[in-house]
Amino acid sequence: MTLQPPRQPPRAEKRQYTSTVHGISRMDDYHWLKAENWQEVMHDPSLLPQDIRDYLEAENAYHEAQMADTAALQDKLFAELKGRIKEDDSSVPAPDGPYLYYSATITGGQYARYCRKLRDGSQEQIMFDGDALAAGKDYFSFGGIALSPDQTLAAWSYDDKGSEFYELRVRDLKTGKDFGDVLENTSGGAVWAADGKSFFYTTQDENHRPLKTYRHVLGAAQADDTLVYEEKDTGLFTGVGSTASEKFIMVDIHDHDTSEVWLIDADKPEVAPRLMISRGEKIEAEVEHWNDKFLIKTNRNGAEDYKIVEAPIANPSPENWTDLIPHRPGIFLVSMGVFKNWLVRLERENALPRIVIRDLNSGEEHSIAFDEEAYSLGFGEMREFDTDVLRFSYSSMTTPSQVFDYNMRTRERVLKKTQEIPSGHDISLYETRRIQATAHDGAQIPVTLLYRKSTPRDGSAPLWLYGYGSYGISIPASFNTGILSLVDRGFIYAIAHIRGGQEKGRAWYKNGKLEHKMNTFKDFVSVAQHLIAAKFTSHGKIVAQGGSAGGMLMGVVTNLAPEIFNGIVAEVPFVDVLTTMLDDTLPLTPPEWPEWGNPIASVEAYKNIAAYSPVDNVEAKAYPHILAVGGLTDPRVTYWEPAKWVARLRELKTDQNLLLFKTNMGAGHGGASGRFDRLKEVAFVYAFGLKVAGKV
Repeated sequence: MTLQPPRQPPRAEKRQYTSTVHGISRMDDYHWLKAENWQEVMHDPSLLPQDIRDYLEAENAYHEAQMADTAALQDKLFAELKGRIKEDDSSVPAPDGPYLYYSATITGGQYARYCRKLRDGSQEQIMFDGDALAAGKDYFSFGGIALSPDQTLAAWSYDDKGSEFYELRVRDLKTGKDFGDVLENTSGGAVWAADGKSFFYTTQDENHRPLKTYRHVLGAAQADDTLVYEEKDTGLFTGVGSTASEKFIMVDIHDHDTSEVWLIDADKPEVAPRLMISRGEKIEAEVEHWNDKFLIKTNRNGAEDYKIVEAPIANPSPENWTDLIPHRPGIFLVSMGVFKNWLVRLERENALPRIVIRDLNSGEEHSIAFDEEAYSLGFGEMREFDTDVLRFSYSSMTTPSQVFDYNMRTRERVLKKTQEIPSGHDISLYETRRIQATAHDGAQIPVTLLYRKSTPRDGSAPLWLYGYGSYGISIPASFNTGILSLVDRGFIYAIAHIRGGQEKGRAWYKNGKLEHKMNTFKDFVSVAQHLIAAKFTSHGKIVAQGGSAGGMLMGVVTNLAPEIFNGIVAEVPFVDVLTTMLDDTLPLTPPEWPEWGNPIASVEAYKNIAAYSPVDNVEAKAYPHILAVGGLTDPRVTYWEPAKWVARLRELKTDQNLLLFKTNMGAGHGGASGRFDRLKEVAFVYAFGLKVAGKV
């Protein structure tokens, strides 16, 4: 397919705006794209000011015109993507008391059904029908489903705008009818007290911050709910959860570096919570319960890669903690699960995961691991505390997902389900590898690769490079049916496990945040250069993709090394970093300061962020082909960030390459909510990459 010279793109009007912080002035001619009534727009998108709507719709019309010649390709890609999904599918049923719980989809259905049946397989019940609930809505997403202790009621929530303000309701599972209880502006989750007559939940304020936790008694009006906890620091998140034993309810207050935990006895929901771990400790902690102890995953006392300690229930303050699983530098403790007799932990060493099982009575341990160069492990759905059976999932870039039930006592492993690919998948045609790229400072960066064995590795192949690198989020080397459409067309697919994630432990994250953030971006460029030097691809043949903070990565690397890349896909990209971190009214700004720095309080943080913030570093030079995607009601990365970035690029870039901006006018951070609608968005992104690579 030949790239056509672009028709005249939209040009955002320039309106002069200047801000001054620390004596440093910045011009922002596109500041007006941020709606002054953005809080109202989150609840009602029709309230978006007309001049902003006109610009976004003009950009949408432009990208549609520019991509019109890929319509047949998009249809073909969509058919491929859909053909790899078993439409009438269900999850492996998870036992819980007398029932088995599972989700299911039907042929042609966009949304899941949540179901249960008795353990003997009889009396199947559809508790929630996603397609029915979403009927007539442009967007629909479940927030959570929490069962009462006797499993007769369910507190459930949904969002129908994409803004992540969830309406919480209560359903009688005997009748299938909802009670009159309607709780607005919640975070989506609920935790029941042991009496089954009340539950705890968190609300979000007008700036989308979860700061208040309430107790709701069935039948009461929301205005009469009891305020259990209110957080005054807008830089902290507040949430409510439960231990696996369901004996304790926890109000958890945290940011990216600090935890505070308050305990509520599930049998005494009306009693005020008691402080277990204070933010003054300046540590991270995740709490579980076993017998007369709490088990806590923590980084206290320099345990950078985390350890597990035990604490007496009677007095669980940190001075009474003793090590159960000591800190082992280089072995990153990802997560833990607690059962009546077992402690299970997922840990990662040198970017490879394993599951370790500990008999809490004897202290004996054994592990589960696999032999591939790169793979993904995770815990499955487990609802019962008193069980010897661990459910876990395994996949690799070539191996479809498998769900196992593992008897921790007998060590018997039973395969319960293998992901079915209706259109077929021949593992023998593909190869996955884990290689290392050398960073600018000598650090070794893991890179996961997938390609067809027939794809030449002489530098002639195009390469699709994915990256994220923030918040300690690690990108797993897991099976993805979608990328087969790229690999089958000759692309080599690569994941750059750059600093800012935790693939190589907590230090890997810390060396990619705050004043070390440039390592994240330089690592991505180093990976691209290594893949070129190793003849996996060549200059100008790489399409790079990232979303959210990964979209920021895309914005930075296009400024740093635009000549390396042929195309850039930036989905809901966090590209106006400095402006956002200077605006403490935005939903995530105060909680994000530990990740990026606080440019309001610190001139050093201001200068550090200003040095890489993509919008602030666009220059008059040639850029790759770029596709930016945003969501109008996105509370995480607001729509005006990609809008301002694209406007700035249009003003300054000197090339004739494609610059497309697509705003989903009916969705937020995650894009379209229906599974097939989402596939259409994936097909659009892939069509863009294939178009600029000439691979059609």
